[in-house]
Amino acid sequence: QVRLVESGGGLVQTGGSLRLSCVASGGTFSSWPMGWFRQFPGKEREFVASITSSGANQYYAAFVRGRFKISSDNAENTVYLQMNRLRPEDTAVYSCGARRGGTYSGRASDFDSWGQGTQITVSS
Repeated sequence: QVRLVESGGGLVQTGGSLRLSCVASGGTFSSWPMGWFRQFPGKEREFVASITSSGANQYYAAFVRGRFKISSDNAENTVYLQMNRLRPEDTAVYSCGARRGGTYSGRASDFDSWGQGTQITVSS
């Protein structure tokens, strides 16, 4: 059974940085496209960034605008999200997803497994 565990969330001031980690177990991580999504209270998951299984290609939501960077380490079964220049509107629960098949995607429905999420709060 695939298990994803996120860490690295917390409280940060506007303009600050955080690095999220998502460690995967229970499958062949190196064959999975991975993604980061965020969720506001009462809303559906929103795409943030995605990376191909090889790690060679990354894709971002328009609102990221060069502030975030997704990367992966197949040897550590881990995907990262480096978040810089954070804004209060980035406050949300951030979750990683694994897609066991296909290529990268920006749709939450394409991902098969999810972590529990980690809260990011950006104070103004």
